[in-house]
Amino acid sequence: MDFSVLVIAHRRAGHLQRLLDGVQASSWRPQEVVVVYMDDPQTDPVSCQVPLQIIHLQSAPEDRGLQLARARNTAAHHARSEHLVFLDVDCIPSNPAFSLLLRGLKDHAGLVMASPRYLRAALEEGPTPGDQALLELSVAHHLRQTLAQNEPSGRYEMFWSLGFAIRAADFQRIGGFSTAYTGYGAEDTDFAFTAREHGLPMVFSDATVFHQHHGVCKPPLNHFAAIVENARIFRARWGVWPMEGWLNAFTQRGLIDFDPGFPTLQVIREPTASEVREAYSAGAY
Repeated sequence: MDFSVLVIAHRRAGHLQRLLDGVQASSWRPQEVVVVYMDDPQTDPVSCQVPLQIIHLQSAPEDRGLQLARARNTAAHHARSEHLVFLDVDCIPSNPAFSLLLRGLKDHAGLVMASPRYLRAALEEGPTPGDQALLELSVAHHLRQTLAQNEPSGRYEMFWSLGFAIRAADFQRIGGFSTAYTGYGAEDTDFAFTAREHGLPMVFSDATVFHQHHGVCKPPLNHFAAIVENARIFRARWGVWPMEGWLNAFTQRGLIDFDPGFPTLQVIREPTASEVREAYSAGAY
């Protein structure tokens, strides 16, 4: 079964190289890896035994944040295979991950999401560890542990774009990721809801990908403006609010006036630089 691995990246050369190391070690290798660099014209060199297709995407001056949806669509447009595997640049595929994702695609012909495990600390310099070592260094996401695996699920709101497989024809049929969303937040949930509208089943696969450690904001105050705007777009389109946990956290900090029962939210103030710094932690997710 032919497939392309699609990656979007922004200043993550070390993480990208470890992803590529995982691709090379996989039991099933793709025909190609398509890497779309976003607003990153000067990139560090990476190496891979699998053919690499490199694309550079530059945001327009009026764009708000990185163009994640457009970058994923660009990667899919340039892919040469009938099956697509999207991987977050922070993810290292386990040895059987691709074979399991593609088996799920063959059995269910829909949207097949990988099972992420989160590394508790940054990896040391040197060769990328194997699966057993990465298993010992990582933890499963608590929300994913409650979901049934390898069978169709109705939990489309639990779809994350960090690792998933889809047929290229289905990706094109549902229109890819909506470019109405810019910057961080909600574009992957919108994608899953659109797949549901088109009758695509969704499966949570046991295909493991290891999410590399990096610091995060909890809650993501560094993406405050994009999350608020994208939440409004999503609510207008689907009639429900996405990212309620983050919106509630913003409300508790006095940043927004939000009630999930109402169709609008109001911004009270922007987070301060000190609030963003305090929210920044060395968490894995």
